[in-house]
Amino acid sequence: MERTPKNYDGTQTTNKHIKQLLPSVLEKLGKNYKDQGSLVIAAWPEVIGENLAPMTSAISFENGTLTVQVKNSTLHSLLSGQEKGRLLSLLKEKFPFTNIQKIVFRRI
Repeated sequence: MERTPKNYDGTQTTNKHIKQLLPSVLEKLGKNYKDQGSLVIAAWPEVIGENLAPMTSAISFENGTLTVQVKNSTLHSLLSGQEKGRLLSLLKEKFPFTNIQKIVFRRI
């Protein structure tokens, strides 16, 4: 004897097509990963590049702001002046569901 699901009236199939399930599953996944700052922080070395990664360190991501420590004033000036826009667009491209508004560079 097979088990009959609760509230099953016998007229509808219990199978569902993937096209019915996929939108809700993707929406739930997007919400789960929407504001996970740890993912943004972990991806920072890849975004900045292997040459500059040892001289910088992403320390926090809160309220759409990524805070990055920089080892020297010359690099701080370069990143905050010329590279900030490019790095921000790379992060937004990599994390389209995350609200990344700005990058703040701090000297150690």
